[in-house]
Amino acid sequence: MNLLHYTNPTARPIEKIVPITTPSLKERGLTRKDVMQRAKRADDDEFYTQIEDIEKELSMYDKRIWKGKVVFCNCYDAVGENDNETSAFATYFLDNFKKLGLKTLICTHYNGGLNLFNQGVKGYIFRKTGYNVFRSEPDGYTGSFDDPISLKILKEEADIVCTNPPFSRAIDYWKILIESGKKFIIISNESNAINTAYIPYFMNKKVWTGYNSVYWYLNPKKQLVRAAGRWYTNIKIKDRETYKRLKIMPLKKIPDECKKYDDSKHLLVDQGYIPSDYSKPFAVSSNPILNGLLEKGYKIVKDKKYVPYIDGKEHFARVLVQKE
Repeated sequence: MNLLHYTNPTARPIEKIVPITTPSLKERGLTRKDVMQRAKRADDDEFYTQIEDIEKELSMYDKRIWKGKVVFCNCYDAVGENDNETSAFATYFLDNFKKLGLKTLICTHYNGGLNLFNQGVKGYIFRKTGYNVFRSEPDGYTGSFDDPISLKILKEEADIVCTNPPFSRAIDYWKILIESGKKFIIISNESNAINTAYIPYFMNKKVWTGYNSVYWYLNPKKQLVRAAGRWYTNIKIKDRETYKRLKIMPLKKIPDECKKYDDSKHLLVDQGYIPSDYSKPFAVSSNPILNGLLEKGYKIVKDKKYVPYIDGKEHFARVLVQKE
């Protein structure tokens, strides 16, 4: 993909701000050890979504949700001169800009991991509106999703956010995104549904799962790496295929090996079985939540993960749900 295909000869020239000086580590209050630790964290957290996973998920939504909207990709969403230098999210929306009827695409790129030995300010903002393409590097802009400029774009311009935020900063990202009230389709850890930091969002119907899981990503070396990811959204889901994985039936019909009681007398159910005639709270793994249980007349009743004990032995974490 050559971005010249998208530019208009009359468009305003691309802006570029080049730092004149480079502060020393001492001036920035950093040691070499600090820098190396940051570099390791950046390497460990850089998982790039593949275009086929984006196409698979976004094709499931009504195309009308995009018409006339401003789409904001605010995490590592680089736009370069070709596909190898451009994030898959940017590529998808550039290639489908007209088809989706988008008003504007805004992509912000965080380059902190690549500039640890200078001032770390190399972020840029890419915009496409109609046939016009602009790129700017505001002074002091990091490109991070929580940079003041990024937050301003989120609050004042964005209609739909679509990206893959760094898993290590997902708690901060979800808080900012959900509090913004904007529509979103994002990727995050599959275990969020039983993580105390996220359970309140599911409980209060601020978020639910999208259509698909994502298990394979590309690292900065373009090598495949595995991580348990899932699409999450606050846009209405229709005809969720995974409803079929929910085995909702009377308690007595659930196989004995798939139901038991813990030391606190809470019912635990496994393998997708859900009691249809049980009025008390019971504990499930993340899978029923991911498969749409909360859209089938059940609710989360405790805003923290539930860790059951059986005969004094701790078992894996779950979430407490109850029939509405």
